[in-house]
Amino acid sequence: MIPLSVLDLLPIREGGTLHEALDDAGKLAATAEQAGYKRFWVAEHHATPGVAGGAASVVLAHIGHSTSTIRIGSGGIMLPNHNPFVIAEQFGTLDGLFPGRVDLGLGRAPGAAGIVAQALRKNLHQAAEYFPQDVVELRAMLTGDLDLPIVATPGLGAKVELWMLGSSLFGAQLAARLGMPYAFASHFAPDHLDAALIAYRNQFRPSAYLDKPHAMAAMTVIAADTDEEAELLSSSQDQSFVRLRSGDPGKLPPPIPGYRETLPDTARAMLEHLGQARAVGSVATVRERIGRFIERTNADELIVSGATYDPEARRRSLALTMEAVTS
Repeated sequence: MIPLSVLDLLPIREGGTLHEALDDAGKLAATAEQAGYKRFWVAEHHATPGVAGGAASVVLAHIGHSTSTIRIGSGGIMLPNHNPFVIAEQFGTLDGLFPGRVDLGLGRAPGAAGIVAQALRKNLHQAAEYFPQDVVELRAMLTGDLDLPIVATPGLGAKVELWMLGSSLFGAQLAARLGMPYAFASHFAPDHLDAALIAYRNQFRPSAYLDKPHAMAAMTVIAADTDEEAELLSSSQDQSFVRLRSGDPGKLPPPIPGYRETLPDTARAMLEHLGQARAVGSVATVRERIGRFIERTNADELIVSGATYDPEARRRSLALTMEAVTS
C-alpha cells in the first residue's frame, strides 16, 4: 500500500470556537500519527468563517508540539500572498523546532477574496505571475543553491521538503521543470487530474532534490461502521461545499439525513462530480473506492481530507481508513 497522509482544513463548527478547532486539529494529528499516516498537512485560507487556517505556519507549530514523529506541513502556503524571504524564515523556524519533519507545499492560487488582497497590500494577479521565480528564490533561500544577496536566518540549511501543489496543468508543469514532488487537489478540483499527472510525469526533469517523479493525489475520505452512517457524517461537508460554491461560506454545520435529496439538480450534480475523488462508507466501501482511485492515478502517495461535525467521528474515520487500506 502506498503511504497515506492527512489534509486538515481546520474546520470551525457551528456553535464551536476557534480554540476548539485548533485543539481538535492537534488531537487529529496525534491520531494520524498513532495510526501510521505519513504526513499531516494544513491549508492556508483567509477570511473564511469556518476555517481556522489563516496563519498556517503558526498552526503547524501547534501540530508539531501535539505529535512527535509524523511529518507536518502546508497543503499549502499560497505564495502570492507572501514573499519568499518571510516564508523561508517561518519554515526555517519550524525546521528548528521539529528537525527533519517539515514539508512546505506551495500553491499559486491566492486562497483569498479580492478584499483580502487589499488587506494583504498585495496585487495578487501580479504576484501570481511571479510565482515560478518566487518558488526558485524560496528554494534557494533554504538550500543555498543560488547566490542571493541576503541570507534567511533561520532558513538557510533547513531540511524542509518542498512540494508543488496544483489543480491544473500549470502546477504540474512547473513541478516537473523544477524537479519537485507534486500534489494534486483532486478532492475539490478533479477535472484536470489525469492530464496533470501525465504532464508531470512526461515532463519531469531530475533535480538535486528528486531523481524521478513523485505524485500525491487527494481524496475526500470519511469512513464509519456502515455506509449509511458515513454518508450522514459527510453531509456536513456537503453542506459546506454547496454554501462555498454559492458564495455563502460559513461554519461547519451538523449533519442532515438525506441532505443530497433536498438539493436542486445543479447542486447535486456538483457534489456528484466531486465524487470521482471520494470514498465515503464502511471499511469495505472505502477500501474498494481508494483501490480504484489508486489504480486510476498510479499515485505514489494519497492524502485524505474530509470534515465531520463531530471531531471524534473524524478521528475514528482516520483509524478506519487506515484499517481499510492495510487489512
